[in-house]
Amino acid sequence: MTAAFMSTALAGAVALANPYEPYEGDTLVVNFPAHPHYDAVLNVLPLFTEETGIEVEVDQLQYLRMRERQTLELTQDEGDYDLIAYVVFSKADYVFADQLHNLARFFMDPALADPSYNADDLIDGYVQNIGVAGGTKGYLPGPTGSLFGIPFGSETSVLGYRTDIFEKHGLEVPETYDELLELACLIPELEPGMGGLASRAASGHQASHAYLLHLNPLGGGVFDDNWQPIVNNEQGIEAAEALKTIVDCGIEGSTTFGPSEAAAAFAQGQYAMFLDSIAFASTFEDPSRSTVAGNVGWAMHPMGVERASQTGGFGLAIPRNANNPEAAFLLMQWLTSPRIDRLIALEGGNPSRFSTYQDPELNERFPYSATFGEALQFADPDWRPIIPTWGEINADLGTTLSQILTEDLDIQEGLDGVAERARAIMEEAGYYTWN
Repeated sequence: MTAAFMSTALAGAVALANPYEPYEGDTLVVNFPAHPHYDAVLNVLPLFTEETGIEVEVDQLQYLRMRERQTLELTQDEGDYDLIAYVVFSKADYVFADQLHNLARFFMDPALADPSYNADDLIDGYVQNIGVAGGTKGYLPGPTGSLFGIPFGSETSVLGYRTDIFEKHGLEVPETYDELLELACLIPELEPGMGGLASRAASGHQASHAYLLHLNPLGGGVFDDNWQPIVNNEQGIEAAEALKTIVDCGIEGSTTFGPSEAAAAFAQGQYAMFLDSIAFASTFEDPSRSTVAGNVGWAMHPMGVERASQTGGFGLAIPRNANNPEAAFLLMQWLTSPRIDRLIALEGGNPSRFSTYQDPELNERFPYSATFGEALQFADPDWRPIIPTWGEINADLGTTLSQILTEDLDIQEGLDGVAERARAIMEEAGYYTWN
């Protein structure tokens, strides 16, 4: 071995031993949502500073307010944030506006990229849904796709149910949508004052999200393969009817629920079932925040004409106007590494890696993790269209659904209107230019 090679090898070893040294003493500013996963992250984050010498300042906001703040912040020449957590439907807007770094340049840099990162272990449905843009349909992987974010706090949908209530009345856990909807309205009869299925339903994004939860399993979609809106077809009507049934068999005030309110109602014993994100599971098992701890079972998202659960939640990205993009990448990589993903999961966060779901200690501490890992095989990255026009269509769909839920607007009439307006939005955006 030559002296020159030994010198190079030693330099490389030193660099790998402390890739953080060039950034020691720097302070990164990150923007995180107020969310159970990120609450768990805050318990682990001090370890990053302890290990690297890089300080981290966290700006934590409610996730829709976070998006509003980011929408303004990312347009500045010099931004306040080095690393952001973005809600999944922001991906298209930020990438289309050229506001996020393509992550290839960081993963190609040997001084930054951790050779033990093991990207193959990341849950691919989450990576496709949250991280990739520019491929198939513009928001899914494909030959032209690129990676702009890493899933972190990603979610799929599962069914939580009260084991004590189900045992008391000899109820079977619903496997199908027919069984789910029957139970949603039977439970209030069996347990007066208790709602059947806690669901988000507030006007706008929340009602739209709740509708989409049922649309894919029932065989529907927002668009066909030619970008023609189909929310008003037979399957779309059936999904809206399902949501209305669920809300009508809920408790008073449920039409104002977002996910946190629906989860809180289930945690306080006001509902017998909860069909939404895995993110709330640890809250339900915390006796200081839940009256149903120890009485919650978990099952797969019920099947309609097909098995399809949601993909959603959050990812991490580096703004193009970040002051410290290299150090921000190191933090992103550290947070989503196998070791830290496991530590965050043990604090109640959502794993981003297959290996974490297989961890014996995690499954002993949180037995529901095994069900969640199983549910991921049905997590559909094409669950909703993550395109630049989605924000406008999503808002209109959610507002219309709220009128259906609260003002008895005719479902067919309401969704016909959504389809007509969505078609106009898509035409103006150029989606029919090549037809």
